[in-house]
Amino acid sequence: MSAIDLTHSGPPAAARQSRRSTSWITLAAAIVSLIALLPLAFIVWVGIQTGWDTVVALIFRPRVGALLVNTILLVVLAVPIAIVLSVALAWLTERSDLPGNRWWSWLSVAPLAIPAFVHSYAWISLIPGLHGLWAGVIVSVIAYFPFLYLPIAAALRRLDPALEDAAAALGLGPWRVFARVVLPQLRLAICGGSLLVGLHLLAEYGLYVFIRFDTFTTAIVDQFQSTFNGAAANMLAAVLVACCFVLLGVEVIVRGEERYARVGSGAARQQQRTALGRAALPCLLLPAGTALLTLGVPFVTVGRWLLAGGADVWRWDEISLALGQTLVLAVAGALLATVAAMPMAWISIRAPGRLQRLLESCNYIVGSLPGVVVALALVTITVRIALPLYQTLFTILFGYALMFLPRALVSLRASIAQAPVELERAASSLGRPPLRALWSTTIRLSAPGAAAGMAMVALGITNELTATQMLAPNGTRTLAMAFWSYSGEIDYASAAPYALIMVAMSLPMTWVLYVQSKRMAGR
Repeated sequence: MSAIDLTHSGPPAAARQSRRSTSWITLAAAIVSLIALLPLAFIVWVGIQTGWDTVVALIFRPRVGALLVNTILLVVLAVPIAIVLSVALAWLTERSDLPGNRWWSWLSVAPLAIPAFVHSYAWISLIPGLHGLWAGVIVSVIAYFPFLYLPIAAALRRLDPALEDAAAALGLGPWRVFARVVLPQLRLAICGGSLLVGLHLLAEYGLYVFIRFDTFTTAIVDQFQSTFNGAAANMLAAVLVACCFVLLGVEVIVRGEERYARVGSGAARQQQRTALGRAALPCLLLPAGTALLTLGVPFVTVGRWLLAGGADVWRWDEISLALGQTLVLAVAGALLATVAAMPMAWISIRAPGRLQRLLESCNYIVGSLPGVVVALALVTITVRIALPLYQTLFTILFGYALMFLPRALVSLRASIAQAPVELERAASSLGRPPLRALWSTTIRLSAPGAAAGMAMVALGITNELTATQMLAPNGTRTLAMAFWSYSGEIDYASAAPYALIMVAMSLPMTWVLYVQSKRMAGR
Protein backbone atom coordinates (compact mmCIF):
# COMPACT_ATOMS: atom_id res chain seq x y z
CA MET A 1 0.00 0.00 0.00
CA SER A 2 2.86 2.31 0.85
CA ALA A 3 4.48 1.54 -2.50
CA ILE A 4 1.26 2.51 -4.28
CA ASP A 5 1.12 5.73 -2.29
CA LEU A 6 4.68 6.54 -3.27
CA THR A 7 4.03 5.78 -6.93
CA HIS A 8 1.02 8.01 -7.20
CA SER A 9 2.19 10.79 -4.95
CA GLY A 10 2.88 14.12 -6.64
CA PRO A 11 6.25 15.71 -7.13
CA PRO A 12 8.02 17.17 -4.10
CA ALA A 13 7.02 20.64 -3.02
CA ALA A 14 10.37 22.08 -4.11
CA ALA A 15 9.94 20.65 -7.59
CA ARG A 16 6.42 22.06 -7.84
CA GLN A 17 7.64 25.47 -6.73
CA SER A 18 10.49 25.31 -9.26
CA ARG A 19 8.07 24.52 -12.09
CA ARG A 20 5.75 27.27 -10.96
CA SER A 21 8.67 29.72 -10.87
CA THR A 22 9.75 28.67 -14.36
CA SER A 23 6.20 29.24 -15.61
CA TRP A 24 6.14 32.73 -14.17
CA ILE A 25 9.52 33.59 -15.67
CA THR A 26 8.40 32.22 -19.05
CA LEU A 27 5.24 34.31 -18.83
CA ALA A 28 7.31 37.42 -18.07
CA ALA A 29 9.58 36.66 -21.04
CA ALA A 30 6.54 36.20 -23.29
CA ILE A 31 5.08 39.55 -22.22
CA VAL A 32 8.37 41.37 -22.87
CA SER A 33 8.73 39.65 -26.27
CA LEU A 34 5.22 40.64 -27.34
CA ILE A 35 5.82 44.23 -26.23
CA ALA A 36 9.03 44.21 -28.29
CA LEU A 37 6.93 43.57 -31.40
CA LEU A 38 4.83 46.68 -30.72
CA PRO A 39 6.57 48.98 -33.27
CA LEU A 40 6.34 46.38 -36.04
CA ALA A 41 2.71 45.56 -35.23
CA PHE A 42 1.82 49.24 -35.14
CA ILE A 43 3.21 49.87 -38.61
CA VAL A 44 1.10 46.99 -39.95
CA TRP A 45 -1.96 48.34 -38.14
CA VAL A 46 -1.43 51.84 -39.55
CA GLY A 47 -1.18 50.34 -43.05
CA ILE A 48 -4.48 48.52 -42.57
CA GLN A 49 -6.17 51.65 -41.19
CA THR A 50 -4.81 53.81 -43.99
CA GLY A 51 -6.33 51.67 -46.71
CA TRP A 52 -4.77 49.85 -49.63
CA ASP A 53 -5.26 52.64 -52.17
CA THR A 54 -3.60 55.23 -49.95
CA VAL A 55 -0.78 52.86 -49.05
CA VAL A 56 -0.07 52.22 -52.73
CA ALA A 57 -0.14 55.95 -53.48
CA LEU A 58 2.25 56.73 -50.61
CA ILE A 59 4.73 53.93 -51.35
CA PHE A 60 4.79 53.77 -55.15
CA ARG A 61 5.84 57.35 -55.88
CA PRO A 62 9.02 58.87 -57.29
CA ARG A 63 10.22 60.15 -53.91
CA VAL A 64 10.22 56.66 -52.39
CA GLY A 65 11.93 55.29 -55.50
CA ALA A 66 14.72 57.85 -55.19
CA LEU A 67 15.19 57.05 -51.50
CA LEU A 68 15.28 53.34 -52.30
CA VAL A 69 17.95 53.85 -54.96
CA ASN A 70 20.02 55.93 -52.51
CA THR A 71 19.70 53.23 -49.85
CA ILE A 72 20.64 50.38 -52.18
CA LEU A 73 23.64 52.23 -53.60
CA LEU A 74 24.82 53.22 -50.13
CA VAL A 75 24.71 49.64 -48.81
CA VAL A 76 26.06 48.03 -51.99
CA LEU A 77 29.04 50.40 -52.12
CA ALA A 78 29.88 50.92 -48.44
CA VAL A 79 29.62 47.34 -47.13
CA PRO A 80 32.07 45.70 -49.61
CA ILE A 81 34.61 48.51 -49.07
CA ALA A 82 34.30 48.04 -45.31
CA ILE A 83 34.77 44.26 -45.72
CA VAL A 84 37.97 44.65 -47.76
CA LEU A 85 39.37 47.25 -45.36
CA SER A 86 38.52 45.19 -42.28
CA VAL A 87 39.94 41.92 -43.64
CA ALA A 88 43.17 43.66 -44.67
CA LEU A 89 43.59 45.38 -41.30
CA ALA A 90 42.70 42.22 -39.38
CA TRP A 91 45.27 40.15 -41.31
CA LEU A 92 47.99 42.76 -40.84
CA THR A 93 47.37 43.15 -37.10
CA GLU A 94 46.72 39.47 -36.29
CA ARG A 95 48.75 37.46 -38.81
CA SER A 96 51.77 39.56 -39.77
CA ASP A 97 54.80 40.95 -37.93
CA LEU A 98 53.64 44.48 -38.62
CA PRO A 99 55.54 46.85 -36.28
CA GLY A 100 53.28 47.91 -33.41
CA ASN A 101 50.50 45.53 -34.44
CA ARG A 102 48.87 45.63 -30.98
CA TRP A 103 48.62 49.42 -31.10
CA TRP A 104 47.24 49.33 -34.64
CA SER A 105 44.70 46.71 -33.51
CA TRP A 106 43.42 49.01 -30.76
CA LEU A 107 43.40 52.01 -33.09
CA SER A 108 41.24 49.99 -35.53
CA VAL A 109 38.61 49.53 -32.81
CA ALA A 110 38.79 53.02 -31.28
CA PRO A 111 36.60 54.73 -33.97
CA LEU A 112 33.60 53.06 -32.31
CA ALA A 113 33.97 55.60 -29.51
CA ILE A 114 33.17 58.43 -31.92
CA PRO A 115 29.46 58.79 -32.82
CA ALA A 116 28.78 58.63 -36.55
CA PHE A 117 27.37 62.15 -36.64
CA VAL A 118 30.58 63.44 -35.00
CA HIS A 119 32.57 61.79 -37.81
CA SER A 120 30.37 63.60 -40.32
CA TYR A 121 30.67 66.88 -38.40
CA ALA A 122 34.46 66.59 -38.47
CA TRP A 123 34.63 65.89 -42.18
CA ILE A 124 32.14 68.56 -43.21
CA SER A 125 34.14 71.04 -41.11
CA LEU A 126 37.31 70.02 -42.91
CA ILE A 127 35.77 69.83 -46.41
CA PRO A 128 32.59 71.99 -46.52
CA GLY A 129 31.73 70.80 -50.04
CA LEU A 130 31.64 67.11 -49.06
CA HIS A 131 28.12 66.07 -50.09
CA GLY A 132 26.26 63.32 -51.89
CA LEU A 133 26.51 59.56 -52.31
CA TRP A 134 30.28 59.12 -52.30
CA ALA A 135 30.60 61.38 -49.28
CA GLY A 136 28.08 59.15 -47.54
CA VAL A 137 29.98 56.02 -48.55
CA ILE A 138 33.35 57.35 -47.38
CA VAL A 139 32.16 58.63 -43.99
CA SER A 140 30.01 55.52 -43.43
CA VAL A 141 32.99 53.22 -43.96
CA ILE A 142 35.13 55.36 -41.66
CA ALA A 143 32.48 55.34 -38.91
CA TYR A 144 31.28 51.74 -39.09
CA PHE A 145 34.09 49.46 -40.34
CA PRO A 146 35.10 48.51 -36.72
CA PHE A 147 31.86 46.50 -36.51
CA LEU A 148 33.44 44.27 -39.17
CA TYR A 149 37.01 44.44 -37.94
CA LEU A 150 36.19 43.17 -34.42
CA PRO A 151 34.58 39.82 -35.40
CA ILE A 152 37.02 39.22 -38.27
CA ALA A 153 40.05 39.81 -36.05
CA ALA A 154 38.57 37.58 -33.35
CA ALA A 155 37.91 34.81 -35.91
CA LEU A 156 41.49 35.03 -37.22
CA ARG A 157 42.82 34.55 -33.68
CA ARG A 158 40.79 31.37 -33.18
CA LEU A 159 41.59 29.63 -36.50
CA ASP A 160 43.49 26.35 -36.31
CA PRO A 161 46.89 26.88 -38.01
CA ALA A 162 47.14 23.17 -38.84
CA LEU A 163 44.58 23.62 -41.62
CA GLU A 164 46.72 26.23 -43.33
CA ASP A 165 49.84 24.12 -42.84
CA ALA A 166 48.12 21.18 -44.52
CA ALA A 167 47.08 23.34 -47.48
CA ALA A 168 50.61 24.70 -47.84
CA ALA A 169 52.00 21.17 -47.71
CA LEU A 170 49.79 20.30 -50.68
CA GLY A 171 51.57 22.96 -52.72
CA LEU A 172 49.22 25.92 -52.39
CA GLY A 173 50.83 29.36 -52.31
CA PRO A 174 50.07 31.96 -49.57
CA TRP A 175 47.37 33.74 -51.57
CA ARG A 176 45.61 30.48 -52.50
CA VAL A 177 45.83 29.26 -48.88
CA PHE A 178 44.17 32.48 -47.76
CA ALA A 179 41.48 32.30 -50.45
CA ARG A 180 40.67 28.58 -50.06
CA VAL A 181 41.27 27.97 -46.34
CA VAL A 182 41.23 31.19 -44.33
CA LEU A 183 38.58 33.28 -46.10
CA PRO A 184 35.84 30.58 -46.03
CA GLN A 185 36.31 30.28 -42.27
CA LEU A 186 35.76 34.03 -41.93
CA ARG A 187 32.36 33.85 -43.62
CA LEU A 188 30.35 33.92 -40.38
CA ALA A 189 32.30 36.88 -39.02
CA ILE A 190 32.02 38.76 -42.32
CA CYS A 191 28.29 38.08 -42.62
CA GLY A 192 27.55 39.08 -39.03
CA GLY A 193 29.64 42.24 -39.22
CA SER A 194 28.19 43.18 -42.61
CA LEU A 195 24.68 42.81 -41.22
CA LEU A 196 25.52 45.14 -38.33
CA VAL A 197 27.02 47.71 -40.69
CA GLY A 198 24.08 47.47 -43.09
CA LEU A 199 21.52 47.94 -40.31
CA HIS A 200 23.43 50.96 -39.01
CA LEU A 201 23.47 52.47 -42.49
CA LEU A 202 19.69 52.13 -42.69
CA ALA A 203 19.18 53.62 -39.23
CA GLU A 204 21.67 56.50 -39.33
CA TYR A 205 20.32 60.04 -39.41
CA GLY A 206 22.82 62.68 -38.31
CA LEU A 207 25.67 61.50 -40.52
CA TYR A 208 23.64 61.88 -43.72
CA VAL A 209 22.00 65.16 -42.74
CA PHE A 210 25.44 66.79 -42.43
CA ILE A 211 26.49 65.68 -45.92
CA ARG A 212 23.03 66.34 -47.42
CA PHE A 213 22.37 62.79 -48.56
CA ASP A 214 18.73 61.69 -48.41
CA THR A 215 17.88 58.29 -46.92
CA PHE A 216 14.67 56.77 -45.58
CA THR A 217 15.63 57.76 -42.03
CA THR A 218 16.28 61.40 -42.90
CA ALA A 219 13.04 61.53 -44.91
CA ILE A 220 11.01 60.03 -42.05
CA VAL A 221 12.37 62.53 -39.52
CA ASP A 222 11.83 65.43 -41.93
CA GLN A 223 8.27 64.29 -42.60
CA PHE A 224 7.58 64.00 -38.90
CA GLN A 225 9.10 67.36 -37.97
CA SER A 226 7.59 69.36 -40.83
CA THR A 227 3.99 68.15 -41.09
CA PHE A 228 3.60 65.31 -38.57
CA ASN A 229 2.06 63.33 -41.44
CA GLY A 230 1.50 60.01 -39.67
CA ALA A 231 0.43 58.02 -42.71
CA ALA A 232 3.25 59.20 -45.00
CA ALA A 233 5.94 58.81 -42.32
CA ASN A 234 4.68 55.37 -41.32
CA MET A 235 4.65 54.13 -44.91
CA LEU A 236 8.24 55.30 -45.33
CA ALA A 237 8.98 53.44 -42.11
CA ALA A 238 7.30 50.34 -43.54
CA VAL A 239 9.62 50.42 -46.57
CA LEU A 240 12.59 50.93 -44.25
CA VAL A 241 11.55 47.90 -42.17
CA ALA A 242 11.22 45.88 -45.38
CA CYS A 243 14.80 46.86 -46.26
CA CYS A 244 15.93 45.64 -42.83
CA PHE A 245 14.26 42.27 -43.36
CA VAL A 246 15.81 42.00 -46.82
CA LEU A 247 19.23 42.51 -45.23
CA LEU A 248 18.45 39.83 -42.65
CA GLY A 249 17.38 37.44 -45.39
CA VAL A 250 20.46 38.12 -47.53
CA GLU A 251 22.70 37.50 -44.52
CA VAL A 252 21.05 34.12 -43.88
CA ILE A 253 21.43 33.10 -47.55
CA VAL A 254 25.07 34.20 -47.82
CA ARG A 255 25.97 32.65 -44.48
CA GLY A 256 24.73 29.24 -45.65
CA GLU A 257 24.65 26.05 -43.60
CA GLU A 258 28.24 24.84 -44.01
CA ARG A 259 30.01 23.37 -41.03
CA TYR A 260 32.67 25.67 -39.58
CA ALA A 261 33.67 23.61 -36.56
CA ARG A 262 36.06 20.66 -36.47
CA VAL A 263 36.13 17.64 -34.21
CA GLY A 264 38.86 18.05 -31.61
CA SER A 265 40.53 21.07 -30.13
CA GLY A 266 42.87 21.73 -33.05
CA ALA A 267 46.51 22.63 -32.78
CA ALA A 268 47.62 24.01 -29.42
CA ARG A 269 50.21 26.36 -30.88
CA GLN A 270 49.43 29.83 -32.12
CA GLN A 271 49.65 30.79 -35.75
CA GLN A 272 53.10 32.01 -36.73
CA ARG A 273 53.05 35.55 -38.00
CA THR A 274 54.01 36.18 -41.61
CA ALA A 275 57.24 38.11 -42.06
CA LEU A 276 56.56 41.21 -44.15
CA GLY A 277 60.20 42.02 -44.81
CA ARG A 278 60.59 44.95 -47.17
CA ALA A 279 56.82 45.21 -47.48
CA ALA A 280 56.50 46.23 -43.81
CA LEU A 281 56.83 49.95 -44.48
CA PRO A 282 54.27 50.03 -47.36
CA CYS A 283 51.90 47.87 -45.28
CA LEU A 284 52.13 50.37 -42.43
CA LEU A 285 50.48 52.93 -44.67
CA LEU A 286 47.11 51.14 -44.44
CA PRO A 287 46.63 51.14 -40.63
CA ALA A 288 48.33 54.51 -40.31
CA GLY A 289 46.17 56.06 -43.01
CA THR A 290 43.04 54.49 -41.53
CA ALA A 291 43.86 55.81 -38.06
CA LEU A 292 44.51 59.26 -39.52
CA LEU A 293 41.13 59.33 -41.27
CA THR A 294 39.07 57.75 -38.47
CA LEU A 295 40.71 59.32 -35.41
CA GLY A 296 43.03 62.08 -36.60
CA VAL A 297 40.42 64.06 -38.53
CA PRO A 298 37.78 64.08 -35.72
CA PHE A 299 40.25 64.94 -32.95
CA VAL A 300 42.06 67.58 -34.98
CA THR A 301 38.76 69.12 -36.08
CA VAL A 302 37.32 69.16 -32.56
CA GLY A 303 40.59 70.56 -31.21
CA ARG A 304 40.66 73.25 -33.89
CA TRP A 305 37.12 74.37 -33.06
CA LEU A 306 37.88 74.33 -29.33
CA LEU A 307 40.89 76.58 -29.88
CA ALA A 308 38.88 78.85 -32.16
CA GLY A 309 36.07 79.16 -29.64
CA GLY A 310 38.33 79.64 -26.63
CA ALA A 311 36.96 79.58 -23.11
CA ASP A 312 33.60 81.02 -24.21
CA VAL A 313 32.41 77.70 -25.71
CA TRP A 314 32.74 75.95 -22.34
CA ARG A 315 29.35 76.99 -21.01
CA TRP A 316 29.59 74.88 -17.87
CA ASP A 317 26.00 75.46 -16.74
CA GLU A 318 24.66 74.09 -20.05
CA ILE A 319 27.28 71.36 -20.29
CA SER A 320 26.68 70.13 -16.73
CA LEU A 321 22.91 70.08 -17.32
CA ALA A 322 23.32 68.10 -20.58
CA LEU A 323 25.81 65.73 -18.98
CA GLY A 324 23.53 65.16 -15.98
CA GLN A 325 20.47 64.47 -18.13
CA THR A 326 22.47 62.15 -20.38
CA LEU A 327 23.75 60.17 -17.39
CA VAL A 328 20.26 59.90 -15.84
CA LEU A 329 18.68 58.69 -19.09
CA ALA A 330 21.58 56.32 -19.80
CA VAL A 331 21.57 54.71 -16.35
CA ALA A 332 17.77 54.49 -16.07
CA GLY A 333 17.37 53.15 -19.63
CA ALA A 334 20.17 50.64 -19.15
CA LEU A 335 18.66 49.40 -15.88
CA LEU A 336 15.20 49.04 -17.43
CA ALA A 337 16.53 47.20 -20.51
CA THR A 338 18.58 44.82 -18.34
CA VAL A 339 15.66 44.00 -16.05
CA ALA A 340 13.38 43.45 -19.06
CA ALA A 341 15.95 41.14 -20.69
CA MET A 342 16.53 39.00 -17.60
CA PRO A 343 13.54 36.59 -17.95
CA MET A 344 14.33 35.93 -21.62
CA ALA A 345 18.02 35.41 -20.88
CA TRP A 346 17.19 32.95 -18.10
CA ILE A 347 14.82 30.72 -20.09
CA SER A 348 17.17 30.75 -23.10
CA ILE A 349 19.74 28.94 -20.92
CA ARG A 350 17.63 27.07 -18.36
CA ALA A 351 14.59 26.13 -20.47
CA PRO A 352 15.56 26.04 -24.18
CA GLY A 353 13.02 24.89 -26.72
CA ARG A 354 10.81 25.98 -29.59
CA LEU A 355 8.89 28.51 -27.49
CA GLN A 356 12.14 29.98 -26.20
CA ARG A 357 13.55 30.34 -29.73
CA LEU A 358 10.33 32.00 -30.93
CA LEU A 359 10.28 34.47 -28.04
CA GLU A 360 13.97 35.24 -28.41
CA SER A 361 13.59 36.00 -32.12
CA CYS A 362 10.94 38.60 -31.23
CA ASN A 363 13.52 40.43 -29.12
CA TYR A 364 16.09 40.43 -31.90
CA ILE A 365 13.58 41.67 -34.50
CA VAL A 366 13.12 44.94 -32.63
CA GLY A 367 16.90 45.25 -32.48
CA SER A 368 17.01 45.30 -36.27
CA LEU A 369 14.54 48.19 -36.49
CA PRO A 370 15.98 51.71 -36.77
CA GLY A 371 15.44 53.93 -33.76
CA VAL A 372 13.36 56.34 -35.82
CA VAL A 373 10.84 53.55 -36.53
CA VAL A 374 10.51 52.68 -32.84
CA ALA A 375 10.21 56.36 -31.91
CA LEU A 376 7.65 57.07 -34.64
CA ALA A 377 5.48 54.17 -33.47
CA LEU A 378 5.59 55.32 -29.84
CA VAL A 379 4.90 58.95 -30.77
CA THR A 380 1.85 58.03 -32.83
CA ILE A 381 0.55 55.60 -30.19
CA THR A 382 0.84 58.13 -27.38
CA VAL A 383 -0.75 60.91 -29.45
CA ARG A 384 -3.70 58.78 -30.57
CA ILE A 385 -4.27 56.51 -27.57
CA ALA A 386 -2.36 57.72 -24.49
CA LEU A 387 -1.82 61.46 -24.89
CA PRO A 388 -0.75 62.00 -21.22
CA LEU A 389 2.30 59.80 -21.95
CA TYR A 390 3.40 61.85 -24.98
CA GLN A 391 6.97 63.11 -24.53
CA THR A 392 7.29 61.88 -20.95
CA LEU A 393 10.18 60.23 -19.14
CA PHE A 394 8.29 56.92 -19.17
CA THR A 395 7.92 56.95 -22.96
CA ILE A 396 11.56 57.71 -23.73
CA LEU A 397 12.83 55.07 -21.26
CA PHE A 398 10.36 52.59 -22.74
CA GLY A 399 11.68 53.38 -26.20
CA TYR A 400 15.28 52.92 -25.06
CA ALA A 401 14.42 49.55 -23.52
CA LEU A 402 12.86 48.37 -26.80
CA MET A 403 15.76 49.59 -28.95
CA PHE A 404 18.61 48.25 -26.84
CA LEU A 405 17.01 45.11 -25.44
CA PRO A 406 19.18 42.80 -27.61
CA ARG A 407 22.40 44.34 -26.24
CA ALA A 408 21.38 43.53 -22.67
CA LEU A 409 20.06 40.10 -23.68
CA VAL A 410 23.30 38.96 -25.31
CA SER A 411 25.44 39.91 -22.32
CA LEU A 412 23.03 38.42 -19.77
CA ARG A 413 22.65 35.17 -21.68
CA ALA A 414 26.41 34.65 -21.84
CA SER A 415 26.86 35.28 -18.11
CA ILE A 416 23.92 33.07 -17.05
CA ALA A 417 25.33 30.25 -19.16
CA GLN A 418 28.47 30.33 -16.99
CA ALA A 419 26.48 30.03 -13.73
CA PRO A 420 25.96 26.30 -12.86
CA VAL A 421 22.31 25.35 -12.53
CA GLU A 422 23.28 22.99 -9.71
CA LEU A 423 23.76 26.00 -7.44
CA GLU A 424 20.11 26.98 -7.93
CA ARG A 425 19.04 23.41 -7.15
CA ALA A 426 21.25 23.28 -4.08
CA ALA A 427 19.78 26.54 -2.78
CA SER A 428 16.25 25.23 -3.37
CA SER A 429 17.05 21.97 -1.59
CA LEU A 430 18.12 24.00 1.46
CA GLY A 431 14.59 25.39 1.71
CA ARG A 432 14.84 28.67 -0.15
CA PRO A 433 11.94 29.60 -2.45
CA PRO A 434 12.82 29.35 -6.17
CA LEU A 435 12.99 33.11 -6.74
CA ARG A 436 15.20 33.62 -3.69
CA ALA A 437 17.38 30.72 -4.79
CA LEU A 438 17.64 32.29 -8.25
CA TRP A 439 18.55 35.67 -6.76
CA SER A 440 21.17 34.33 -4.37
CA THR A 441 22.96 32.18 -6.98
CA THR A 442 22.50 32.77 -10.71
CA ILE A 443 21.65 36.47 -10.62
CA ARG A 444 24.57 37.29 -8.33
CA LEU A 445 27.00 35.22 -10.42
CA SER A 446 25.76 36.88 -13.61
CA ALA A 447 26.19 40.38 -12.17
CA PRO A 448 29.39 41.10 -14.18
CA GLY A 449 27.61 40.16 -17.42
CA ALA A 450 24.63 42.30 -16.43
CA ALA A 451 26.96 45.21 -15.73
CA ALA A 452 28.61 44.77 -19.14
CA GLY A 453 25.17 44.69 -20.80
CA MET A 454 24.11 47.83 -18.94
CA ALA A 455 27.30 49.56 -20.08
CA MET A 456 26.58 48.60 -23.71
CA VAL A 457 23.03 49.92 -23.45
CA ALA A 458 24.20 53.11 -21.73
CA LEU A 459 26.71 53.68 -24.51
CA GLY A 460 23.97 53.36 -27.12
CA ILE A 461 21.70 55.75 -25.24
CA THR A 462 24.49 58.31 -24.85
CA ASN A 463 25.01 58.47 -28.61
CA GLU A 464 21.33 58.12 -29.59
CA LEU A 465 19.93 61.13 -31.45
CA THR A 466 16.76 60.55 -33.50
CA ALA A 467 14.72 58.66 -30.90
CA THR A 468 15.77 61.11 -28.20
CA GLN A 469 14.71 64.07 -30.33
CA MET A 470 11.28 62.56 -31.00
CA LEU A 471 10.52 61.11 -27.56
CA ALA A 472 12.29 63.35 -25.03
CA PRO A 473 10.17 65.48 -22.67
CA ASN A 474 10.16 69.23 -23.16
CA GLY A 475 13.28 70.77 -21.66
CA THR A 476 15.44 67.70 -22.21
CA ARG A 477 18.85 68.51 -23.64
CA THR A 478 21.26 65.59 -23.74
CA LEU A 479 24.85 65.81 -24.97
CA ALA A 480 23.81 64.54 -28.40
CA MET A 481 20.88 66.98 -28.60
CA ALA A 482 23.04 69.94 -27.54
CA PHE A 483 25.69 68.99 -30.07
CA TRP A 484 23.05 68.69 -32.80
CA SER A 485 21.44 72.00 -31.87
CA TYR A 486 24.69 73.98 -32.12
CA SER A 487 25.94 72.21 -35.23
CA GLY A 488 22.55 72.79 -36.88
CA GLU A 489 23.12 76.50 -36.34
CA ILE A 490 26.58 76.15 -37.97
CA ASP A 491 28.08 77.04 -34.59
CA TYR A 492 30.69 74.30 -34.78
CA ALA A 493 32.85 75.82 -32.03
CA SER A 494 30.03 75.60 -29.47
CA ALA A 495 29.29 72.02 -30.56
CA ALA A 496 32.90 70.89 -30.07
CA PRO A 497 32.83 70.48 -26.23
CA TYR A 498 29.83 68.17 -26.46
CA ALA A 499 31.54 66.07 -29.13
CA LEU A 500 34.65 65.77 -26.97
CA ILE A 501 32.66 64.75 -23.88
CA MET A 502 30.71 62.09 -25.79
CA VAL A 503 33.94 60.60 -27.12
CA ALA A 504 35.51 60.69 -23.64
CA MET A 505 32.50 58.83 -22.21
CA SER A 506 32.59 56.22 -24.99
CA LEU A 507 36.31 55.40 -25.02
CA PRO A 508 36.31 53.23 -21.85
CA MET A 509 33.49 51.06 -23.23
CA THR A 510 35.36 50.67 -26.49
CA TRP A 511 38.43 49.52 -24.58
CA VAL A 512 36.27 46.94 -22.75
CA LEU A 513 35.06 45.60 -26.12
CA TYR A 514 38.64 45.32 -27.35
CA VAL A 515 39.86 43.53 -24.22
CA GLN A 516 36.85 41.19 -24.24
CA SER A 517 37.52 40.18 -27.84
CA LYS A 518 41.12 39.33 -26.86
CA ARG A 519 39.98 37.25 -23.90
CA MET A 520 37.58 35.25 -26.05
CA ALA A 521 40.55 34.14 -28.11
CA GLY A 522 42.64 33.35 -25.04
CA ARG A 523 45.00 36.30 -25.54
